Amino acid sequence: MFDDFLVRALLGGIGVAAIAGPLGCFVVWRRMAYFGDSLAHSALLGVALGVVLGIDLNIGIIATCVALAVVLLLLQNQRGLATDTLLGIMAHGALSLGLVTMSFVEALRLDLMSYLFGDILAVTERDLIWIYAGGAAVLALLALIWRPLLALTVHEELARAEGVRVGLVRVLFMLLIALTIALAMKIIGVLLITSLLIIPAATARRFARTPEQMAGLGALIGALAVVAGLFASLEWDTPSGPSVVVAALALFLVGVAATGLVAALRAGRRRVDSAAPER
Repeated sequence: MFDDFLVRALLGGIGVAAIAGPLGCFVVWRRMAYFGDSLAHSALLGVALGVVLGIDLNIGIIATCVALAVVLLLLQNQRGLATDTLLGIMAHGALSLGLVTMSFVEALRLDLMSYLFGDILAVTERDLIWIYAGGAAVLALLALIWRPLLALTVHEELARAEGVRVGLVRVLFMLLIALTIALAMKIIGVLLITSLLIIPAATARRFARTPEQMAGLGALIGALAVVAGLFASLEWDTPSGPSVVVAALALFLVGVAATGLVAALRAGRRRVDSAAPER
């Protein structure tokens, strides 16, 4: 039988994958990978502030990510800087500020690598409660705004004309990303969180025919990456967070190769059919 720490790691990783898969679809569709990075980098600042203020670290992370999400939403309307420039400033500024703040906290120096790259093997029962309770809230709210968010993603002006409250939907979506980052930090780490949102969703995109199929496949592929990466980490003594990302990358490359092969076979069959003499 598996050890308790391995069971907790598997449950935690699969729980995060179930959240990240559907949400990552919208990150891919809306081309918000850099926005996700910006929020993820701010999570380390949330850890530092949580320790300094003496509050729960998860609450500190959520509060910081939500605050940065609101600031970014407000600043997107300014014309002085391009959005990608603004995101770069906020992302690296928040990460550096978090690192500097943590350097003043002696107890956290040895744990810095786990915050940056995750430590899935250290998941506790309390972490599982956070992941599954928070994940249920994220998925419930995502299901509630699924149709308006999808309409907004396809065509913003048309969605606005149909009565979609664009501003509210945007804010809720950003809050969902912030909450997911806070939940996933222990599993995958600050520097790799966005990869769990993007890579499974990008892989699922090649096989899904509907948005709902892509969401389900994204969650499944993310779970497979977590399981494969975790066992690879145990087998070869590699860092757990990066191992999960490498497994997700391997699944993506397999998907690219499989779809490329199918496309080549279909093209070859069409050429053969067109060259065959008519009877």
